[in-house]
Amino acid sequence: MAVDEGEMGAGAGRSERKRQAVLAAATQTFLKSGYLGANMDEIAASSGVSKQTVYKHFGSKEALFIEIVTSMTGAADIRVHTAPADPETAEALRQFLFDYAYRQLKVVMTPALMQLRRLVIGEVSRFPDLARVLYERGPQRAMTVLSGIFGRLDARGLLNCPEPQLAATTFNWLAMAEPVNRAMLLGDGELPTDAQLRAVATEAVRVFLAAYGRS
Repeated sequence: MAVDEGEMGAGAGRSERKRQAVLAAATQTFLKSGYLGANMDEIAASSGVSKQTVYKHFGSKEALFIEIVTSMTGAADIRVHTAPADPETAEALRQFLFDYAYRQLKVVMTPALMQLRRLVIGEVSRFPDLARVLYERGPQRAMTVLSGIFGRLDARGLLNCPEPQLAATTFNWLAMAEPVNRAMLLGDGELPTDAQLRAVATEAVRVFLAAYGRS
């Protein structure tokens, strides 16, 4: 008997909805309970599917954890690096740097991503490749993007940074180091307010341009 294409599409849609429901439930469970504490029966019940369906989509608890880490870091990377433009003037450069630092802080300094970072660090011996994914899509990606931009701005005379990679590293950690370290070690109660994020971004830009800006 022939299968109607509409029925096939509906089936595929239901399957994807179930997959997304499992991912959402599993994300909450892993972030709350950690890798060892996460229970597949709980994930299945929370997502409204059978445990067999969970394993059908992801194969194992390990595969599900890997999917959560890679999907969350990938989404964060896209939100931070939204086609950065090369500024043409000193004022536009200042605004670009502020916008970039503030956007990066807003994305990274959320409870879910802080919890994910702690979780991956805690499981680094079990999943060393996931720590690399978190680093490559986070700090390394930021510094690579900025390095390319800073190199072009140096060539155009808007910045004085003959070593763009070093300048990018400096700017990234001027903005990120203190708030990330505080929240990582002291918990989500230490997450900064929006006003504090803006103040950190402003000061990072001021110090960076004092070192690398052209008069």
